[in-house]
Amino acid sequence: MKKTSQFLLLTVAFLFSTVIMAQSTLTGSVLEAGSNIPLPGANIIEKGTTNGVTSDFDGNFTLKTQASSGEIVITFVGYSSKTLSFSGDADLGKIFLESSQVGLEEIQIIASVAVDRKTPVAVSTVKAADIELKLGTQEFPEILKSTPGVYATKAGGGYGDGRINVRGFKSENVAVMINGVPINDMENGRVFWSNWAGLADATRSMQVQRGLGASKVAVPSIGGTINILSKTTDAEAGGNVSTTLANDGYLKYGLTYSTGLNENGFAATVSAAKTSGDGYVDGTEFTGVSYFLNLSKQFNESHTLSFTAIGAKQRHGQRQNRHTIETYRSSERGIKYNSDWGYKNGQVTHIEDNFYHKPQISLNHYWTLSDRTSVSTALYGSWGSGGGGGTAGSDRSKFSSDDYKIGNFGPVDLDRIVDENIENGALGSTTFLRASRNDHNWYGLLSTLKTDLSDNTVLLTGLDWRSYKGIHFREVTDLLGGQYATDDSDVNDPNKVLQVGDKFSYFNDGIVGWLGAFGQVEHDINENFNTFVSLSVSNTSYKRVDYFNYLDSDPLQETDRYNFLGYSIKGGANYRLDDKHNVFANVGYFEKAPGFDSVFLQFDNEHINEDAANQKITSFELGYGYRGDKLSANVNLYSTRWNDRSETASFQQPDGSFLAANILGVNALHNGIELDFVYKASSKVKFTGMASFGDWRWDSNVENVDIIDEEQNVVDTVNLFIKDLHVGDAAQTTMALGMNYSLSPETTLLLDYIYYDNLYADFDPSDRGTPGPETWVVPSVGLFDMVLKHDFDLGPFRGTLTGRINNLFDTEYISDANDGTNSDADTALVWFGNGRTFSVGAKFNF
Repeated sequence: MKKTSQFLLLTVAFLFSTVIMAQSTLTGSVLEAGSNIPLPGANIIEKGTTNGVTSDFDGNFTLKTQASSGEIVITFVGYSSKTLSFSGDADLGKIFLESSQVGLEEIQIIASVAVDRKTPVAVSTVKAADIELKLGTQEFPEILKSTPGVYATKAGGGYGDGRINVRGFKSENVAVMINGVPINDMENGRVFWSNWAGLADATRSMQVQRGLGASKVAVPSIGGTINILSKTTDAEAGGNVSTTLANDGYLKYGLTYSTGLNENGFAATVSAAKTSGDGYVDGTEFTGVSYFLNLSKQFNESHTLSFTAIGAKQRHGQRQNRHTIETYRSSERGIKYNSDWGYKNGQVTHIEDNFYHKPQISLNHYWTLSDRTSVSTALYGSWGSGGGGGTAGSDRSKFSSDDYKIGNFGPVDLDRIVDENIENGALGSTTFLRASRNDHNWYGLLSTLKTDLSDNTVLLTGLDWRSYKGIHFREVTDLLGGQYATDDSDVNDPNKVLQVGDKFSYFNDGIVGWLGAFGQVEHDINENFNTFVSLSVSNTSYKRVDYFNYLDSDPLQETDRYNFLGYSIKGGANYRLDDKHNVFANVGYFEKAPGFDSVFLQFDNEHINEDAANQKITSFELGYGYRGDKLSANVNLYSTRWNDRSETASFQQPDGSFLAANILGVNALHNGIELDFVYKASSKVKFTGMASFGDWRWDSNVENVDIIDEEQNVVDTVNLFIKDLHVGDAAQTTMALGMNYSLSPETTLLLDYIYYDNLYADFDPSDRGTPGPETWVVPSVGLFDMVLKHDFDLGPFRGTLTGRINNLFDTEYISDANDGTNSDADTALVWFGNGRTFSVGAKFNF
């Protein structure tokens, strides 16, 4: 019996040791094919077993197998699975998964997605999972606030009113594209994020390409390019439902569902969400409905069609007017104070508000001509309807008068204004509410041909056509108790009696045409040395139609088209020194057409600046990247010179009229250095960080420039003393540090700290007619955010609970400032950023 027991023990020991010896250790990293972006949360399973692991935030994994040889299966939602064989311990290196989403690869071509360690530009990429994790109730641009060179705020604090600057340049000079389609306003270049209130729900990934960027379309972006890729149709069926609750009555709920790709090559994805709340700032109540639809059809290996529709219909109260710091201190509402709302009949009434609906649809055709050549074409249209509220009437000053406030710095007593308008009787309303409408119709075609000239050389070329009509007018929205209002601004009806919905003050169309061509050659000198050169040319045409200042019979009612030719040339190279180190450089020059208002200087059809000068931009950049096992880091140095920035000024003539003029020679120089890193301290802890140090200044004074009227008489002389003054409106020093800690396989804690310094108050260079001091510098501030996420299974559903706290320690800070008369804290007009806010969200996948 004793010998039998010993034999059994030896047998068990032998078998155990055999199992131990049979195990293998496999390592590797899972990446997205085409972009080299890590895929965190990919499943790596030993085939035929339940033994498996998931990849970490950098896509890395370590799997101890139960057998010494066999196969592993790697899967990730939205990507085709991959099976790999193994025998013994092995480092499988980089494992690339192809997206299973229909048409994604072609969209990436149109959208000019930069590839890590290959495309020679400074780039940061944010995946949909990170957006979902961190965004919460923040404005969509704020998801980029930990990105080098970026300054993003909520602006006045209304829903969708956020703004973003890149390397000190405002949104007018930052190209924003969705699937390669530009969305900057065709007349002034601005981006109104409220028009895209549901974009976060439809975004698959977002790249910030700082500086010249990788965009091949003829888009002259000075600060950089924000490149948003929307979700397409997933080849696998499934979906999710979600809801979020937050401070100040915030409520959001949504649904997403994909049919998957059927045997006939058809697939569909639909997503919708509704959001509402009271707003952190007083008088900023909001409601919005967002939607996304993608229909795709694979006809054969050569042809695929994809239809996408995205939009958000929303209305929200706004805080348009900034105030002195002392005003906020004196108000009972503190930093939540807002002067742009009131009560009427006991109901909140927004004096300043925004309402808009801008659906965008596109039809994409992907055509594979051969193994080497393909054509991707997007035909798109956008129809915007809405505008922003405000005040009107000869007594409109009542809205800002302390006599019409409820309490000390309280909301406006609109009932009192209603009573006074009623008492006016036959005089009508002398104080009423209006909306400034900016409707538009926009159509475009973007087509890119990609062909491999050789194994090492790729040619991309294409066309970019756009047609835009902006429809601008004011309309009465609330007569506030009066029977009517009067207006004499329409020469076709100079004694107009206004009712709600009637146009007044102005009514005109801005018509913009755009035709661009581009070409780019990418050449790989060898597997480690990549180069490119890109050329583009574009013609921008402007035309104006004015229905109020000119009779219908007057030929001046409609202007001719005025054309402005722009072009760009840029090139760069990336060299991988080894598996860990790479360096890159790029240089570019382009000329950008002046803005619409720089051509039609006095908002009429007579004072036309046909010789408006192009803006001229030169940019240089050097970069270094490091990719180690634990540490990844980037360093970028840049210099951007902006000459002949569009600048206009008004001058009063002896007869009391005003003359507007375009001023040349307003130049700026933006230099800086950017650093960012990711450090994986252990399998559970990861640190991220960045630092940006900018030196953005106006480069020269403008002195003794004669302003000449139509009779060639000198009516004024311009002097702008701006040399060496810092460019305002964005923090020139930003730093961030984040920690991602896995408390367990299902629970993750995130802490983010961001620091802002050297935020100079914004100012208009035209206001600096005499030498003066530097603009006021906003006090520096450091803010903390915290996120806690927990994944769990609930029957057949995979659920996620997410809690977020922004501005964890309720720090009081100023986010936006306009310089005051004395360039100090007492006279600056500011907006405060939000105090502590929170949100709790739940999502169930099926």
